[in-house]
Amino acid sequence: MRKRRSLFKILSLFFAFALLAVACGDSGSDSDATGTTATTAADSGGGGGDTASTTTAATAPSTTNTPITEAETGPTYGGTLVVATEAEAAGWAPWQDPCSAPCVNVHRALYDQLLELNADGQIVGYAAEGIEPNADLTEWTLTLRDGIKFHDGTDLTADTVVEAYDMFQKDGAITSGIYGAAGVTSVEKVDDMTVKYVLSSGNAGFPDILTGVAGRIFSVEAAKADPEGFSANPVGSGPFVFGTWDRDNKLTLTRNPDYWRTDPDGNQLPYLDELIFRPIPDETTRLQSVIAGDVDVAQTLRQSTIRDAKAEGDSLNLLLFQGNNSGGAIFNVLEPPVDDVRVRQGLAWAMDQDLLIDILGGKGISDKASQFFSPDSPWFSQKVADMFPNNDVTKAIPLLQEYVDDPARSDGKAPGDPIEVEFNCPPDPSLIQLSQGYQQLWEGTGLVKVNLNQVEQAAHISNAVGSPDTDPPFRGDFMINCWRVGGQGDPAAILGPAFAPVEASPVNFTNFFDPAMFDLLNQAKATADFDTRYGLYEEVMTILAEQVPVVYTGYTATALITRPNVEGIGGWHVPNGDLGQGFPNAEGRYVEAFLTEG
Repeated sequence: MRKRRSLFKILSLFFAFALLAVACGDSGSDSDATGTTATTAADSGGGGGDTASTTTAATAPSTTNTPITEAETGPTYGGTLVVATEAEAAGWAPWQDPCSAPCVNVHRALYDQLLELNADGQIVGYAAEGIEPNADLTEWTLTLRDGIKFHDGTDLTADTVVEAYDMFQKDGAITSGIYGAAGVTSVEKVDDMTVKYVLSSGNAGFPDILTGVAGRIFSVEAAKADPEGFSANPVGSGPFVFGTWDRDNKLTLTRNPDYWRTDPDGNQLPYLDELIFRPIPDETTRLQSVIAGDVDVAQTLRQSTIRDAKAEGDSLNLLLFQGNNSGGAIFNVLEPPVDDVRVRQGLAWAMDQDLLIDILGGKGISDKASQFFSPDSPWFSQKVADMFPNNDVTKAIPLLQEYVDDPARSDGKAPGDPIEVEFNCPPDPSLIQLSQGYQQLWEGTGLVKVNLNQVEQAAHISNAVGSPDTDPPFRGDFMINCWRVGGQGDPAAILGPAFAPVEASPVNFTNFFDPAMFDLLNQAKATADFDTRYGLYEEVMTILAEQVPVVYTGYTATALITRPNVEGIGGWHVPNGDLGQGFPNAEGRYVEAFLTEG
């Protein structure tokens, strides 16, 4: 029984991070799974309070991003907003149902967060007034905001948070891995409105997870009454109440008349009477729906759709976001020939990111990537950007040739034989073209043969994690996978599990482990001093640039495409009056959305 429970915990951890680093070079994933992508981060309803001043990687916008600004006109009440998303969700229970970017749009309307990110990337209070650590960062004390009620009339109290963790989140298919990776050992009640999170070791990035799914509050009474049925009939405390759900067709939410928040001018929130979500998987159909006025907002994680929406001119508004999430490929460093750093470096030097971005329709939209952090992140390193190998075939060929001529080459082939690699990617049309781009570039060296394999998404992810019965466990069953890396969160939440010891972390998909680098990661996690942490993470990214377990296609551009009469999505507020983080990864917040005439 103990072995089965341990395996469940491991798989839960994998599942949470698979949502973050899910396969695909162009399609999106849930950065929200570990907080606001791995990260996973007052006053209308009470006193506002910032948390311990924690900064994440979601900061000032790049030239690609739409600025976060308040609505140009005053709000109007009433009306129905229809949002088209790229996919349906399996269910709506935060602790057990996977929730990628389309689902997060719904979650943010149904549920309140304990903590949230403001437009400057600081973690601030939302349903909680704030959070404070002890001296060694092993205990974090959270003060809840008074007067918040769930849609069933029950109150948010410390008991709610403790019971949610003990009865649901601690063992939930999604939240178990998130809390486990953060080192949470218990959640304890201090008084009626205060809880304490106890960690196994210091973790400066802990508040980050409470800005995402692990910090999404729900009615424990409703969950206890019907744990299985909660997925189809969720009860939160957010601005909208769950109405009717016609799966794969239409989800209707209605205005919460008793919502605890007002806007900065004292107007009761939300403004809309009704919020409808319609899953429309086909990109062209979804875009045409907003062009035709059948829907008001269309969500996209595709550069090519953004390109086509831009071509419509002023008839549409685009809320563009490009953060730390990037598409690329991961190498299984336990698998010859990519177990040899010369091969990985050679393949990296042979890549042309401009060409690959163009293939995805992202020319002029997506930027080239060199690391887990984008240029507008406080963790970005220009030193790493300058050193990462890319687009110089004259440097690729000597490295690859050296391996080809090595009589002790790891793939067991004879000296002089070409290098042969397997490149796997889901059978999406744009990803097939992307795979062919990789093939063209790598075979262009004259030293590499690339076999392309189309693998369905579920199998693609399963192959990356592998089996607990292999040696080492979860070593994966692939050589090179197209993949997605990074996220809008604290580096401790993203890099630590991704490069932990292979046998201890099924989300170390590359199987790359460097003891010295892991020590740097642990040092960075244990201090709250930004300059110290920055230096340590720069050392980590330097090692990754040298060892190349990951290569990058480019940062991922996302967008919410709206009709001109839609306001308030691009500039909502947190309870202390700050502007919120906007629309990361095409994840909208509709608490201040409204419709103008026209």
